[in-house]
Amino acid sequence: MRKEYLTVSGEATAELEEKKSRFIATVKPVITEDEAHAFINSQRARYWNASHNVYAYYICSDTNMQKFSDDGEPSGTAGLPVLEAIKKLGVQDAAVVITRYFGGTLLGASGLVRAYGKCATMGIEAAGIVKRLLCIEAGIALDYSLLGKVQAIIASQGYKIKDTVYAQDVDIYVYIPADEFDVFSALLTETTSARAFAYAGEKTYITVEA
Repeated sequence: MRKEYLTVSGEATAELEEKKSRFIATVKPVITEDEAHAFINSQRARYWNASHNVYAYYICSDTNMQKFSDDGEPSGTAGLPVLEAIKKLGVQDAAVVITRYFGGTLLGASGLVRAYGKCATMGIEAAGIVKRLLCIEAGIALDYSLLGKVQAIIASQGYKIKDTVYAQDVDIYVYIPADEFDVFSALLTETTSARAFAYAGEKTYITVEA
């Protein structure tokens, strides 16, 4: 599993006009090829009367998978610049569809490359780039007398608390970066004289600021 990666925070659109041609970028996070195809097909249906619906996606959740389509534009002038924009921004698990309504003026190969690449970048920036961090969903068992101290330890490390359950004792559920769990567990044991301990749950990705 990847320690961390960048992706887009959600679906978004951006528009660009070049010599009366209208370019519409629609961007969405996807984690499987099936999701990417469903998204692409939805945009084709939405913009059924467009001159072109160019796309590219880059998925790294299981294996590195990258595909693109020029959708009738001259080879190498549309889908590839979109894919390169995705990769240049360091984004993974994302799909971009660029819809073009032809304005009557030919842009030439270099003009198409610039327009599709720029529009893809605009769409990704509109969606917002976030970091996905691999964490262990850890539980911390403690008694009430240690609550303030343990909360301070968690805050000092900048970890995100998922939930706190108050019963006979206290259980705090916190997301800890996967490669930091052992160090944090040792710190917790030492700081509380082994009166609080952390136990590892499932691994999951959480979203943090890029």
